Amino acid sequence: MRNIGPAAVLAAAVLLAAGCAGSSGTPAATASAPALTLYTSVTQNTVDAVVAGFAAAHPGAKVDVFRATTGSLNARIAADQRSGGLKADVIWGTDPLSMQSYADQHLLRAWPVPNASGVAAAAQARYFWGTRWLYLVLVTARGLNPAPRSWSDLTDPAYRGVVALPDPAAAGSAFAALGYFSQAPGFGLDFYKRLKANGATQVSTVPEVVTAVAQGRAKVGLTLDSEVRSATAKGSPVNLVWPADGAISLYSPIAQVATAPHAAAATAFCEYVLSADAQRRIAQTGWQPILPGIPGPPQPSGATSVSPDWTALFGRQRQLLQQYQAIFGA
Repeated sequence: MRNIGPAAVLAAAVLLAAGCAGSSGTPAATASAPALTLYTSVTQNTVDAVVAGFAAAHPGAKVDVFRATTGSLNARIAADQRSGGLKADVIWGTDPLSMQSYADQHLLRAWPVPNASGVAAAAQARYFWGTRWLYLVLVTARGLNPAPRSWSDLTDPAYRGVVALPDPAAAGSAFAALGYFSQAPGFGLDFYKRLKANGATQVSTVPEVVTAVAQGRAKVGLTLDSEVRSATAKGSPVNLVWPADGAISLYSPIAQVATAPHAAAATAFCEYVLSADAQRRIAQTGWQPILPGIPGPPQPSGATSVSPDWTALFGRQRQLLQQYQAIFGA
């Protein structure tokens, strides 16, 4: 959401952890309670719920939250570096590609809670682990006929000039979609060239895609399933289409900053986010938890998902974005 600036500072009482969180418990407390600064691009309601849970489980210290879109978060991190160093203790992001960019700049500590259990190997990297699953799907105007069924349908002449795409420079999930299509057989960067030739337009973020479709400025768009569910619950005239060839799945990573001023607090927060309590809070705010066995939002019968080879994409983030911008502009 480009127009949403940094979130107001959240103060939450937290008592820092000494031990590892169990699958149903929370970290044990210590007497120390320094402040913790969290930089995040995660939706506000999810951040609020998780920080509140951390505060309830660990009374005692303060959590300051800076929240912005991925693009604005990148700008804040760059500004910090120009003015003496990163001021965050923890970064909780939307997509692995953006987080790996921070790792490439030597901003992150090696993952600090290696004994945390239940996280799939596919959602683990050297410097960060996943906290929730996100799914990129199609949103359509209610009553659109025919409705697209697959990703490739977006380049069909039937949808000329009515497709909206989020900007991968602004939205981490759109960056992940770019990574997937760049690798997928039959797609590649040519897919974006075909979309452009078919009159697709770029908006800023995934919520703006849903808004464009709801307001009639577009008929079809690429967005997150949670955004469509939220919109339909509010009466928006849109439908969710789960592509027959699979929603694009990505994991939302969290990491501890290498120079975290409050390292123990940072580790405790990373640990808590992967606890059963935090994962239930994530589910209650509309996301699929990373831990198995904790139910998230329902998916259509027979729904499948696809993911890029994240490791193969690491190191190519800048190149990918430049290639995309050569098509759709910066």
